[in-house]
Amino acid sequence: MQKTIYIADDEKDIREAIQKFLENSGYNVLTFENGDSLLAAFHEKHADLVILDVMMPGSNGFTCCKILRDISHVPIFLLTARDSDLDYQTGLDLGCDDFFTKPISPMTLVLRTKALFRRIAYEREAMQQEFDLQAQNTEQP
Repeated sequence: MQKTIYIADDEKDIREAIQKFLENSGYNVLTFENGDSLLAAFHEKHADLVILDVMMPGSNGFTCCKILRDISHVPIFLLTARDSDLDYQTGLDLGCDDFFTKPISPMTLVLRTKALFRRIAYEREAMQQEFDLQAQNTEQP
């Protein structure tokens, strides 16, 4: 099943570059100029991954991350042009899964995306195996 990724960044060139690389890797990508538009779309249909620019007009990446984390377990990547340990700490404290400093290599983002989805699949498989094992143990007299 094709994964859907939402991207919010006020810089059109960055949005389009990331979108093209992710789409060429087989993902369905929807882009938004700001966090408010992304949040509205997310309330209508959840994504499998959200990529947020930290500095955007309206709801910035930190605000969106907090809102999303309050309503969902969706993986979140944050992007920022600022290279600050405080921003990095804030993003992780708010619940983002990865944090990238611009300029970012779109290929690096694609590779990290694939790694994230691979880890999620492994975790789901391990949980299913544990569930199946518990069910087998329950069925035996």
